[in-house]
Formats: sequence, structure tokens, C-alpha cells
Amino acid sequence: MSASFPTLPTPASEPAVGAGPSAPAADDPGVPAVAGTGSPAPTAAELLDFVRRTAEDSALVASLPLDPEGRTWLRLEGPGGSEAWLIGWPPGTGTGWHDHAESTGAFTVAAGALREHSLAARLPTDGWKTLELSEGIDRDRHLATGQGRAFGRHHVHEVLNESGDEHAVSVHAYYPPLPRIRRYSRTGAVLRLEQTERPEDWQ
Repeated sequence: MSASFPTLPTPASEPAVGAGPSAPAADDPGVPAVAGTGSPAPTAAELLDFVRRTAEDSALVASLPLDPEGRTWLRLEGPGGSEAWLIGWPPGTGTGWHDHAESTGAFTVAAGALREHSLAARLPTDGWKTLELSEGIDRDRHLATGQGRAFGRHHVHEVLNESGDEHAVSVHAYYPPLPRIRRYSRTGAVLRLEQTERPEDWQ
């Protein structure tokens, strides 16, 4: 069950315990409809509400098998056709730098704690391999049990369980379901695109 996983995705910003970033109202004509339903797509705030409520389901959280060697996960049914996951993080594990392409997302810590490093700027979406990041672009959040955040499209971050001895568990939701994930390496201020994954790479 432990393998390469579509990171949390995790997937993005606002204070850790605040409501999600402002999102258009459901009746806003700029909000796309869920394919085949005519219903408005879930907003980032609605995704955040879903992951928070799901993280409070102690029986569901306890049902996730935990592996000391790697992350584990359980696919969930997200709201409005979104993609959702329950994820277990062994001590010392992380995602590496990545984004979620055109998907908005949210995640909440259900047990333990996670740290998120993110970039406070939208990067060019395509046509580059290496970028030098500006000073002051880095953001850092410590998310304890019950804390979460939402993020917009093209949000670049990494998520870590820095504990030396405690598993963490989190709930993630993305809309639309992840079309691709771009993975990056980082050396100082230099961010390099390493690979692009598509759903068939992790399903």
C-alpha cells in the first residue's frame, strides 16, 4: 500500500486555522459546473469544510492501516465529484516539492502534526525547467491535529511529518480530480522541474 502517491496534495493561502481563501459564491457565473450535473463545482472553502468534518470521524481515521516504512492511503468520496484521500504519514516522511496543476484543494490533520513549506507566488505553469525564486517567497506552517488549509490552482508546496516517533494522519480533497502533479527539486533559491505525473501513474 505504500508507494508513490499523488501528493497533497494536499492538495494548496491563509492562516492554518482560518477558513479557506475567499472563493466565488456558488451562484457566481465564473464557477464551473460539475460535469454532467449542472451543479456548481465545490469551492476551496467547501473542500476545507469536507476535510475538517472527515478528520473528525475517529472510526474512519483509526481504520487506516499505518506502515512504519511508507505512507498509506485510502480513497474517499469527496463532495461534488472531487478527489479525496485519507493519508498516513510515518515519522520523518514527506512529499517533496510539487503542485496540483489546475486543481484547487484542501487538507486537514486528523492525528499528529504536519509541516507545510509553500511558495507565496504563482509560478509560470508551463515552458520552464528551472526558476530562481525571489527572496521572501517562502511560507512555513505547522499544522497540529484539527488544523487545515485550502489552496488555489498551481499551489507549490511540500508537506512533512517531522516527528521522530509519531505517525500523522490527514484528509485531502481536490477539485477537479488531479489532472497531473508536477514534482520539483530545490537547491537554495533554485527550483527545478523534475517530472510530471498523471493519474495513470498513481492509480
